[in-house]
Amino acid sequence: MNIFAFVLFSSSLLPFFFVPSDAADSITKSKSLSDGITLVSKHESYALGFFSPGNSSKRYLGIWYNNIPVRTVVWVANRLNPINNSSGLLMVNSSGSLVLLSQNRTVAWSANSTKQARNPIVQLLDSGNLVLREENEENPENYLWQSFDYPSDTWLPGMKIGWDLRTGLERRVTAWKSPDDPSPGELSVGIELHKYPEIVFNKGTEKFFRTGPWNGLTLSGVPFLLKENPVYTYDFVINSDEVYIIFNLINNSVVSRALLNETSSLYERYIWVSREKKWSRYISMPNDDCDGYNLCGPYGNCIIGDSPICQCVEGFKHKSPDTWNPDEWSKGCVRNTQLSCKDKDKIGFAKFVGLKMPDTTYYWVNRSMNLYECRDKCLNNCSCTAYANSNIENGGSGCAMWFGDLIDIRQVAANGRDAYMQDLYIRMPASEQEEKDKQKMKVIVIVVLAIAVAFGVLSIPYCISKRANFREKLENIVMIDQDIEGQSEDMEVPFFTLATIVMATNNFSSYNKLGEGGFGLVYKGTLIDGKEIAVKRLSQKSGQGLSEFKNEVILIAKLQHRNLVRLLGYCIEGDEKMLIYEYMPNGSLDSFIFDQTKAKVLGWSMRFNIICGIARGLLYLHEDSRLRIIHRDLKASNILLDSKMNPKISDFGMARIFGGDQIEGNTNRVVGTYGYMAPEYAIDGLFSVKSDVFSFGILLLEIISGKKNRGSFHLDNTQNLVGHAWKLWKEGRPLELIDTCLKGPIIQSEILHCLHISFLCLQQHHNDRPNMSCVVMMLHGESSLPEPKELGFFVGKKSTSSSKNQSSSTNEITVTMLEAR
Repeated sequence: MNIFAFVLFSSSLLPFFFVPSDAADSITKSKSLSDGITLVSKHESYALGFFSPGNSSKRYLGIWYNNIPVRTVVWVANRLNPINNSSGLLMVNSSGSLVLLSQNRTVAWSANSTKQARNPIVQLLDSGNLVLREENEENPENYLWQSFDYPSDTWLPGMKIGWDLRTGLERRVTAWKSPDDPSPGELSVGIELHKYPEIVFNKGTEKFFRTGPWNGLTLSGVPFLLKENPVYTYDFVINSDEVYIIFNLINNSVVSRALLNETSSLYERYIWVSREKKWSRYISMPNDDCDGYNLCGPYGNCIIGDSPICQCVEGFKHKSPDTWNPDEWSKGCVRNTQLSCKDKDKIGFAKFVGLKMPDTTYYWVNRSMNLYECRDKCLNNCSCTAYANSNIENGGSGCAMWFGDLIDIRQVAANGRDAYMQDLYIRMPASEQEEKDKQKMKVIVIVVLAIAVAFGVLSIPYCISKRANFREKLENIVMIDQDIEGQSEDMEVPFFTLATIVMATNNFSSYNKLGEGGFGLVYKGTLIDGKEIAVKRLSQKSGQGLSEFKNEVILIAKLQHRNLVRLLGYCIEGDEKMLIYEYMPNGSLDSFIFDQTKAKVLGWSMRFNIICGIARGLLYLHEDSRLRIIHRDLKASNILLDSKMNPKISDFGMARIFGGDQIEGNTNRVVGTYGYMAPEYAIDGLFSVKSDVFSFGILLLEIISGKKNRGSFHLDNTQNLVGHAWKLWKEGRPLELIDTCLKGPIIQSEILHCLHISFLCLQQHHNDRPNMSCVVMMLHGESSLPEPKELGFFVGKKSTSSSKNQSSSTNEITVTMLEAR
C-alpha cells in the first residue's frame, strides 16, 4: 500500500527552521524539529523526537510517553527508511506538507495529506496523536492528516482500528520486526472487511487468531473484553462510511496501551504502575491453545480442559475416528446423518450456548430481521448451515446466517458469562433433533422419579439426623450472623465486580493459574493500578457454600497479622464466589519443601524463620485476636510465602470462631485434610486449639524432613512420617530424618530441638500438648524440654483390629464421616 507521498525540499534552510525550545507542542512553516529537540504535548503526556531503538544506531522519528522513565515508543514515522546519522529534520514545506529530511536532502518520510493547508500547523496532542491542520480552523478536530490513521505496533485510547470506506484507508496495527528494528514484522491485526466484520490477527497472509464478531456487548471469542468494564469502554462502529473499533479510558489518570508483540506473537494490553516504575501486562491474546485459528477443523469444538481438546459439535462425529490426534484435528467432523433439502419438515435446528461464533467469511447479515424471520430464511436456503442474532444487546436483534462448513468454533462462556454470548442454531435433521428431545425428556422423567423415591426413603433418617444436627447448625448460623451484625458497621471489605476479576486474570487464563485447592482454582491477576492479586475462585462443585464463604470473608477481614494472608476483597456475582488476596510471589510452602531442587533454596535459617512465623500466626489466632479462631486445615499448601520468604497462613474457609472462654467444640461434619488431623478430631469430631497444635506438629516434621506425612516409610505401608520419625527417635537415630539439604553440627542441634517440639505437639491426648504460646517460647528457648508421651496417629494405614477401642491408634478413617481432602 502506498501510504506516503514523497515531497522534496531543500535542506539548506535548516538553520532558519531550527527550534530553540523543546517545550513547544507544534511546528509551522517558520519552525522545524531537528535531532536532539523534542515536541512535548500541552499537558506533557507525550513527546515527539528522534531516537535509536534497542542496540541500533539508526535514527527514527517517533512518539513516546514523556513522563515515563522507561522510554516506550508508541508510533514511528520512518519505519521503512531509517536515518543513518543525526541529520534528521522534520518540517512543513511551502506546499503545506509534513516531511522528514536527512542531511543529503533526501526525503525519509512524508505525510500524505490530500488537501493543502494555507496556514498549516503540526501539533502533538495529549492523546499521542500527531496532527496536521489549518492553524485558524474553527473546528480543531478537522485534521488534514493524523498519525492515528497510520498506527505502528501500539493501539492507544481514541485510536480507530479498521476502515474508512470513503477513502479506502485501512488502519492496521503491525508489530515491530524486533526490539532493534521498528520496520513492519509479520504479525498484524485489523478488521477483516465483509458483511459481519471481526478483528483478525495475521502472520503474513495467514490468519492465526480471530476475536469473533461483535455482538453488541463483546467480541464473541473474547467475552472478557466487555463493552463496558472498569478500565475502558469499547465501541464497534459499522456504517456506510466507516467500520472500526475504538476504546477509551474511563479514568484518564490510567496510562494504558495495547501492543502487538512479534517476539511472543501476542496482543498485549499494559498499564503503567508508577509506584513500581514498570509496565504491567493484564490482558493478552491469543489466550490459550483453543484460540489457534481453525485448530479443530469443520464442526470441531475446542474445549480447554477436555482431553483431547478438540471435540465434535453434538450431532457430528470425527472425520478420522481411528486416528484422532493433533495431526488429524484440522480435518474436523462430519454429520452423523446427512441432510436432505427436499423436505423442509425433516430439517430442524439445534441450539448451542456459549460458543465463539464461527468464522464469518461466508456469511450474510440483515440487522432489521428478528430471530424468527432469521430461522425461516435459513430454513428456506439449503446452503444455510446456522443462524443467530447478530446483536444480543437489549434482548437481541438482527439476523446472522452462515453458509458452508462452520469453522474455528470453541467453547468460551461459562459460569455466568453466557449472558454475553449469542445462541447459535445449527441445522440438523429433524429426526435427530426429535430423538434428542425425547432422550432429554426420558432423562428428566427418570431423574424426577429417582429424586422422589430417594426423598421418600431418606426422609425418615434425614429427619432424625436433622434433629440431631439442628442445634449445631443453629449455633453456627447464629454465630456467623452475630459476627456479621457485630462487624457490618466497621468491616470494610471491598467488593470487586466479575468484570474486574475477569479482566485482571485475562479471563481466568490457564497461564495465570497459580494452583488448585480443595474448593477451586487460584489465579494470579493484575488490577488496573498494577497491583498483583491472587484470586481464589470457588468451584460450583465444591463443598464450600455461602456460609463458609461468608466465614472466610469475615474472619480474614478482621485479622491483621504479618503471618496471616491479607484479604483485599471479594466477589459474589451469579454463580461466582471469589476471594481476592494479596499476591504471594513465591507460592506455597509445599512447592519448596517437597521439591528436591527447590528445597535447596530453603536453608535451615530460612526454614526456622518459616516455622516461627507460622507459630506466631497460630498464636495470634488462638490467643491474641478478638475472637479465638481454630483454623482446622493447617497444612503446607496453606502456608504462602511472600517475596522475602516470610510465611503467611491462608485458607480460612474451614475455620471456626470461639467467643469468650470457649476452648473447644465438636461436630458431626469433620472437614480438613488427611494426614494433618488430630486423632480426637478425626475420630470423635472434637476440635480445639490443640487440634491446630497437632497439625502444626505435622507441619514441623515435614519442614525438617522434606517429606510428606502421607507417604509410606515401611515396606508393608504401615508407617507414615509420624510413625517413622517416632521410631527413629526411640532408636536414637533422629538425624536420619533430617532433610539431606540441611547439614552442620550446630544446625543439627537446633533441628533436633525443633523435632522434640514437634513430638510434644503430636502427643496422643490433646491435654498433653502445649499451647501455641508455649510452643513459641520453646522455639526461642534453650531450656530442657519434657519427654513426649505416646504420639497420635503414628501407626500406619492398616487397622490392626476391628475393635472400636483401638480405632484411635490407626489411620483408618471412615470416609462417610469426613469431608476431608
